Amino acid sequence: MLMNKKRVIILGAGPGGYAAAFLAADRGMNVTLIDENPKPGGVCLHRGCIPSKSLLHLSRLIEEARNAEVCGVKFSAPEINLNRIREWKSEVVNKMANGLISLCKQRGVEFLNGRARFLDGNNLVINDSDRMSFDHCILATGSQPVCPPLFSAIGDRSLTSTSALELEDIPERLLVVGGGYIGLELGTVYSSLGSQVTVVEMTGDILTGVDRDLVRPLFSRLKSQFQNIYLNTQVVSCAVQDDQVTVQFNGDVVTAVYDRVLIAVGRKPNTMDIGLESTGIKTNDKGFIQVDERFQTGEPSIYAIGDVIGGAMLAHKASTEGKEVVEFLSDEGFSRKVRSVPAVIFTDPEIAWCGLTETEAENNNRKVQVAKFPWGASGRAQTLGRPDGVTKLILDPGTEQVLGMGITGVGAGELIGEGVLAVDSGLKAKDLAHSIHPHPTLSETIMESAEAFYGEATHIYKRPRK
Repeated sequence: MLMNKKRVIILGAGPGGYAAAFLAADRGMNVTLIDENPKPGGVCLHRGCIPSKSLLHLSRLIEEARNAEVCGVKFSAPEINLNRIREWKSEVVNKMANGLISLCKQRGVEFLNGRARFLDGNNLVINDSDRMSFDHCILATGSQPVCPPLFSAIGDRSLTSTSALELEDIPERLLVVGGGYIGLELGTVYSSLGSQVTVVEMTGDILTGVDRDLVRPLFSRLKSQFQNIYLNTQVVSCAVQDDQVTVQFNGDVVTAVYDRVLIAVGRKPNTMDIGLESTGIKTNDKGFIQVDERFQTGEPSIYAIGDVIGGAMLAHKASTEGKEVVEFLSDEGFSRKVRSVPAVIFTDPEIAWCGLTETEAENNNRKVQVAKFPWGASGRAQTLGRPDGVTKLILDPGTEQVLGMGITGVGAGELIGEGVLAVDSGLKAKDLAHSIHPHPTLSETIMESAEAFYGEATHIYKRPRK
C-alpha cells in the first residue's frame, strides 16, 4: 500500500475521533489523537452510551424478575448493592477504554492527554505549553449537557446525564425535566432501582418528533412504572428547603417536593475556549461549527464531525462522518455517500427507526404507504411475554421501495440494521417479504410487515391490496 504520511491531528477521542484516527492510521497517515480524558472513548464510553446501557441492562433484569410472576415464577424483591453496581459499571468502561489504548498502540496512533487550542489553521498548543503542527485536523470534541440557569439555585440537588450515571444515591423522589430519550432512559434506570420518578415535559407528548404509533406502547408502559408524567408543563421555579427541592410548575400541578432533579433538556457543542477565533472556522448562533458536504470548515485544513456540527447527536453518526473525512483525505476523488442513520431509544420497550419516518412524510406532504405488523401476532413476542410492540415499513406507493422502517419492542435496536440495509440498498417490500426469516424470532415481524403490504401476512388478516 502506498503510505500517505500526512500529519493528521484529531481533537476528541470519542467514537467519531478514534474511528477517524484508526482508519487514518490504517491508510498510512501520521496520526495524533488528543483528548482531555486520560483514556480514549469520549463521553459515549465514559459518561454516556456505555455506562447508561450497562445500567439499563440491570434495569431490564429487575423488571423481568418483577414481571415473571405472571408466567408462574416468583422472585423475592432484589437487593440493590449500589457500590457493586458502580464497580461493575466502571469495570465495563475501563475494559473498553483499555482496549482502545491497545488499539492505538497496535496502529501506531499517538494518544495524548491534554486540552488543545488552535493557534492558526496549521498549528495548535496542548495545555498551553506544547506546540504541534498539522497538515489536517479533525475536530471531534463532542457536546455536554445543557443546564438552564433556573436550576442553579438547587446546587448538588440537581443531576445531569453525566452526574446521574455516577449513582451517588437512589433518591426516593426524582423529578426528570425533559421527556426526550435521555430523560426517559435515566428515569427508567432510577425507577427500577427504587425511585418514584416524575417526568415533566413542556410539549404535548414524550419523544417529540418520533412517530406516535411507535411511542404509544412505551408511553403505556411508563405510565405504570413512573409515578407521574406531566405534559404541557414547565418548571417555573425551584428552591432547596429542608434538604429537599420544592418545585413550582405552570400546569395543573402547582408545587411538589423532590429529593433530586435530573435536567435532561438538551446538549450544547464543546466549541468554547479551543481557539476557533484564531482560525477561519465559523459557528452558528447555537455554537455549532458550520461545515460543507465534505465536513470541511471555513478553515480548509480543519474538518469537523459529530456533535460539534449539530444534527443527530449519535455515536454511530460521528463514527461514519469521521471515516468519510479520512476517505476524502486519502482519495481526492472521494464522493460522499448518502446513508440512512438509525436511531435507537434504549427504554423498555426500545424504539428504533431509520430512513424516512411517517411524521416526516406528513410534514413534507409526501405520499407514502405504511405497512404494519403488531407484535401481539408474533409467536416469539408472546413467548417473551412482551407483545407490546409493532414493526412498520414506510413505502413508496408507486415503486414499493422501502423508504424507512420503525420498530417498537424488546430488542428493537438489534433489529433495525435490516431496515438500514433495506433503505440504503433501495430494496422493495417484496425483497423483505421473500427473504426467509427464522421462526420463531422477532425478525419475522419485518418479513410479515412486508407481507402485510400485499395482504398476505400469515399471522394477521388484512384485505389484499387492490
